[in-house]
Amino acid sequence: MKEKNKKTFSHVDDSGNARMVNIEDKKITQRKAIAIGIVKTQKDTISLIKQGGFKKGDVLGVARIAGIMAAKNTSQLIPMCHNIPLNHIEIDFEIEDSGIISIKASARATGKTGVEMEALTAVSVASLSIYDMCKSADKAITIEQIKLVHKSGGKQGIVNLK
Repeated sequence: MKEKNKKTFSHVDDSGNARMVNIEDKKITQRKAIAIGIVKTQKDTISLIKQGGFKKGDVLGVARIAGIMAAKNTSQLIPMCHNIPLNHIEIDFEIEDSGIISIKASARATGKTGVEMEALTAVSVASLSIYDMCKSADKAITIEQIKLVHKSGGKQGIVNLK
């Protein structure tokens, strides 16, 4: 028996086995999640991105499509994640001449479970796509600080994270 107020992992049963959470009794609500992340590059890489100087194509355009596709396929990548029909996924980039690309993904759905994993997956794969497209010109690229900053819907309501 679980102690009241004891923190537990929702994807692990009482015997320690991995499991998918049962959401059949949850209420359908509007769900939203926002995730962010940073890709750090050399200043010259930012110039190449802005000028369209990569043979593989439009770096941020490809990264946006990769992130959207990843969000739509999150349940195929994360084993215990529910398959969620998304209402919307949006990915934005902010580029700083200093070499920083900030990525923000916002995912929305109407359902019984949240879209945090979809937003986080979108940022992760968009970041990896930038890395892949720029690695020939920049061997020092790093991907950092991917995190959830907002979620809403469900019984917790609105939760803003830092």
